[in-house]
Amino acid sequence: MKKIIALPLALVLITAFSCKQAKKEAEATSEDVVEEIIEEVVEVKSIKFSMEPKSDSGVSGEVTFTEENGTVIMKATLSGLTEGEHAIHIHEKADCSSADGKSTGGHWNPTFQPHAKWGAADGYHKGDIGNFVADAEGNATVDFATSEWCIGCDDETKNIVGKAVIVHQGVDDFTSQPSGAAGARVACTGIIQ
Repeated sequence: MKKIIALPLALVLITAFSCKQAKKEAEATSEDVVEEIIEEVVEVKSIKFSMEPKSDSGVSGEVTFTEENGTVIMKATLSGLTEGEHAIHIHEKADCSSADGKSTGGHWNPTFQPHAKWGAADGYHKGDIGNFVADAEGNATVDFATSEWCIGCDDETKNIVGKAVIVHQGVDDFTSQPSGAAGARVACTGIIQ
């Protein structure tokens, strides 16, 4: 009789131990999966601003900056431009208060390089975005992406917060110092987060 009672008791103990072990393994696996998912979550920052007309122009539009995986993407949609090529830059101060847009100061140049086309071997301003083309109706879209900018980070040579976007009436020649001789500032937005 003792053998018959001992056998079910042993089975109950083995089953209980096996269940506890399986539960521990399942919890460990769940924790690993949660940690992997957390590591894969990517922080996306996005800021959007309206462009103000300057220098008695009718230029308006919106600029959006989105940062994801260490790259900032700028998208500007503009209207009211004259047909043809225009320059767009990031300037050093988020101050669009003056009628001519000059309250924004010069091009954003935290690394003290000469003015040039973006990516030039001899250096360029971090604000030297370049030129774009407006269609016959005065509309244009500018798409630009770089890992040399950030939104609100601690690196002042990359942080675009506190700067301004300026659209110029003319074309950036990429050689005239310090600004490319792009002409009047026809639209402005301050990047203030």
